[in-house]
Amino acid sequence: MKKNIKTPLLIIAALAFIGSAVQMQRLHQADQLWGYLPLVLLLAAWVLGVGLMENRFSKSTSNKRWLGLSTLSGLLLWLGFPCMPLTPLLFVAFIPLLIIEKEIAAEITTKSTRTLVKYTYTTFVLWNILSTYWVSNSALAAGLVAILVNSFLMCIPFIIFHKTRKNLNEKLALFGLIAYWISFEKLHQWWELSWTWLTLGNAFAQYPSWVQWYEYTGVFGGSLWILLANVLGFKLVESYLKNEPIQKIKAIQLAILVLLPILVSVVWYMNVEDQGEAANVVVVQPNYEPHHEKFSISERTQLNQFIQLSKEKLDDNTDFLVFPETSFRSIRVNDLSENKTIRQLDKLVKSYPNLSLVTGISAYKVFDEKPDLSTIRESKRGNNTIFWESYNAAIQIDQTDEIPLYKKSLFVPGAEIFPYHRFFFFFKPLVDKLGGTVAGNGGQPQRSVFQSPKGATAPVICYESIYGEYCTGYIKKGANAIFVVTNDGWWDNTAGHQQHLAFSRLRAIETRRSIARSANSGISCFINQRGDIINPTNYEEATAIKGTILMNKSITFYTVWGDLIARIAFFVSILFILSAFSKSRMKKV
Repeated sequence: MKKNIKTPLLIIAALAFIGSAVQMQRLHQADQLWGYLPLVLLLAAWVLGVGLMENRFSKSTSNKRWLGLSTLSGLLLWLGFPCMPLTPLLFVAFIPLLIIEKEIAAEITTKSTRTLVKYTYTTFVLWNILSTYWVSNSALAAGLVAILVNSFLMCIPFIIFHKTRKNLNEKLALFGLIAYWISFEKLHQWWELSWTWLTLGNAFAQYPSWVQWYEYTGVFGGSLWILLANVLGFKLVESYLKNEPIQKIKAIQLAILVLLPILVSVVWYMNVEDQGEAANVVVVQPNYEPHHEKFSISERTQLNQFIQLSKEKLDDNTDFLVFPETSFRSIRVNDLSENKTIRQLDKLVKSYPNLSLVTGISAYKVFDEKPDLSTIRESKRGNNTIFWESYNAAIQIDQTDEIPLYKKSLFVPGAEIFPYHRFFFFFKPLVDKLGGTVAGNGGQPQRSVFQSPKGATAPVICYESIYGEYCTGYIKKGANAIFVVTNDGWWDNTAGHQQHLAFSRLRAIETRRSIARSANSGISCFINQRGDIINPTNYEEATAIKGTILMNKSITFYTVWGDLIARIAFFVSILFILSAFSKSRMKKV
């Protein structure tokens, strides 16, 4: 970066950072949301960070070039990810990083791993900021931690690739990178710090006609597709940079790899028809802003709005009514049927002969004695200690007197779970002092489905809808349709709620299940079995929509086998690492 360009750019970034921080503080004090201001704040911080550390990056011409290439990779990854429209750019997004890695391996003999991390981290921080800045709208500190930690975790597959290629030939090492990355994406789903929003295969959520084959592979098929294209593209670019004649066969292979799956899928898409018995569904979108408005309006006022919106669309032929996540709060599950709100909802449901209501609730259970559960909370009531557990849950109210309960079991790190709180036990006094808790929410080991005369439905709550294999657990339990209940208003009117909606389209393809989606502030809609969005609402609109979905009973290959590609990648990764390790040991003998 030239001096006469660098200084004004840093001044602009500093002003943007200070201005956005001041404006965010002002809006916070006025109980108003931040919108895109976190993007300005975080992006300005990234520019300042890179600019102020430029001397460490720019000790040579190569360093300056690598900084440019790493920035290019970050931009390509962002431009290819929802809600940006340039998805095909993902097929080349990793090529600049692969060029950096190869040149570092050739030029630097010591501390090459540290050098590689510097540039890969630059790429992934930029991608995370541009694509998931909106997380900071719910909690600024948590959003910042998510971006910084997730960016570092993304560096790990490249670190392992860099180390193993020293003992494997380049072609094997590149295929090793594919296995490492997919293994990382899968392992990232398994632990308490799980944040799999940027799984590569999610990128095709905007274009479901391209990935109808997800009913066999799930999203990891998309990740494999992207990574293979990048490896082939890298070999072509490498030949060009060496002034070697480009092998036409490799160019043809790359074109076939990119275009053939799309062509097959588009033909497949045009021939997919929804299957199953028709069910009439009403979805309600109450539109209560969750940061401030929802908790300042009385429960009675909110309940009346739910009932009014519902009655505008309900009739005697309606089979299902769907309300969003945590529509009603402080529901004691020990005596659900005695709750005033539940009784009013039961009265509404019983007014229609075929109706079943599925709604999200914020609930808790009180225990007579302290159970051996890590999620138990304690409260003092006089001289007594109350032991209780909190739930983000869903219930069904129907024509019977039973009220089945499902407890959300995949939690948002920080918001719903304090990751590995038994290991970080020393934070408990601080968290308690700040009015929080390390206990988190209670969940359940297996999925539950809600039965009705029309069939079984899957009550998928918010964050759970981005996990493909997790959602197949509902289908294996007999679910014929999926009801996604969510509250995306925490992120304001940004890309977050649009990305979340798009990911549900992939669940429809993977399981071939119709989806009814109820979001507190939007976007609510229906999604058919090939991933088309039907009758979407506007964001920040109090409304109800009515539609027909089909209750499918067929089972897809993906439902049975789940993330088979990821499990194979994990096995292959172990083989590559062991092979590289053994060859390294042999060299030392």
